[in-house]
Amino acid sequence: MPAASDASSKPVAVKIHVSTGQGMDIAWTDGHQSHYEFSYLRDRCPCAVCTGEHSIAPAAATPAAPSPLPIYKPRATVRAASAVGRYAVQFDFSDGHSTGIFSFDYLREICPCEACLAVRPSP
Repeated sequence: MPAASDASSKPVAVKIHVSTGQGMDIAWTDGHQSHYEFSYLRDRCPCAVCTGEHSIAPAAATPAAPSPLPIYKPRATVRAASAVGRYAVQFDFSDGHSTGIFSFDYLREICPCEACLAVRPSP
């Protein structure tokens, strides 16, 4: 797997399946294919609030309505998605969160496929 900043790992096709809720698919220049579930992306939001930057504790996803089952966490979906220039995607998640900007370098870095997981260093 090339490094995230490698020019060969830039996207050639991006498909975001907002209406079906099937997540996002990216075909990369080097032939790699990535699929991201929306809940996976929500859990890895790179914004300052979610990552705890600026001495703010990371925010937990908040459902639109409280769940009658306290241990149940609704699966995140996306209400809308938009391009940020030619380098990133921004999502409006079902829990109301919409400040994270997912750069293509970051998306390649967090690719959830088995091949990428096998070579990614453990946290």
